[in-house]
Amino acid sequence: MAKKKTNISRIILRVLAIILLIVGVALIFNKQISNQMIRHNQQSTLNGLNKSKVTENLRKKGMYDFSKVKSLGIAQATRSQVKKTSGAIGALAIPDVNMSLPIMLGMSDDAMSTGGGTMRADQVMGKGNYPLAGHYMTAKGILFSPLEDVKRGELIYLTNLNKVYVYRIYMKKVVDPTAVWLVDNTKKNIVTLITCADGGKNRWAIRGNLIKTEKATDDNLKVFKLK
Repeated sequence: MAKKKTNISRIILRVLAIILLIVGVALIFNKQISNQMIRHNQQSTLNGLNKSKVTENLRKKGMYDFSKVKSLGIAQATRSQVKKTSGAIGALAIPDVNMSLPIMLGMSDDAMSTGGGTMRADQVMGKGNYPLAGHYMTAKGILFSPLEDVKRGELIYLTNLNKVYVYRIYMKKVVDPTAVWLVDNTKKNIVTLITCADGGKNRWAIRGNLIKTEKATDDNLKVFKLK
C-alpha cells in the first residue's frame, strides 16, 4: 500500500513538473510568440485585402474610445488570429523604413493587433486630417515600430484600393499623451501617425502633406506588399 502511494506521489510530481515546465517555456517565449502572431495577422490581412472587403468593412462601426485601448499581448493577438474579427479598410506603406500594414477601422483590440487604427468615425482618406494610431513594438518591423526611424521628406502611401494617396513627411516629434489636437480634422489634407515613445510615457507624432493622388493600379499597389 505504501509503495502504491509512493508511485502515485511520483506521478503527481512528474505531472506538476511538466506543467511548470510548460508554463515556464510559455513565459520565456511569450513575447516571441506574440510578435510572430502579430506579424502573421498583419501580413495575412494584407494578403486578403480586396475592394469588396474594404467596402463591407467601411459599413461597420469602429471603436473610438481611447480609454479602452489596451497594451498588446499574446491574448489579444491570439483572439484576433482565431476569430478574424478585425476589419481592414485599406493599407499603409512607408518604403524607406520597410513598413507595410493594413489600415483598420477603429481602435479595438482586434484592429490594433493587426494594423493601424482610424481615430475618428468621420475621417475620409485623402480629405482633411487622416489620423492613425498603432502599437509600438520592441521587435522591429511590427505594427508602428518603424515610425521611430522615419525622417522628414520621406513618403507615406495610403490606399483604399480605389486610389493611392501619397504624403510627404513634414513633422516628426515626441508629444505628450494628452495631445488630442493631433486627431482633430484640418482644412489641409494631411496624414497623422501616432505611436508610443519613451516606453509609453510619450507619443511619436508623424505628419505628412498630401502631394499626389493616383488611381490604384497593379503597379502602384506593389508598394503595399498586398501579395
